[in-house]
Amino acid sequence: MQASRARDLATRAYEMGATVLRGQLVRHGSDGWAVDAQPVAEWLSDYEGRQVYLIAIAADAGVSEDAIRRTCRTCGRDYEGSECPYCREVRLRLRGE
Repeated sequence: MQASRARDLATRAYEMGATVLRGQLVRHGSDGWAVDAQPVAEWLSDYEGRQVYLIAIAADAGVSEDAIRRTCRTCGRDYEGSECPYCREVRLRLRGE
């Protein structure tokens, strides 16, 4: 389940115009990191001087988001997962999607 949530997050970020770097994280050289052989520092250099959000999520580990029960702050319904399915459906319908 974590892998599908990670893909959903990456897809939403991409749809909002973000650059998404995906792959195996490994040590690159003596003091750097790479994702699928692309140095992370090189990738980040495109954003130098700009305010950024960095989000890293392991797609193969962690507690399942489905196990966490939440209350929606908009409609007050209880739901499981990353967002209220009712509000998401309404939001998509209002956007014509």
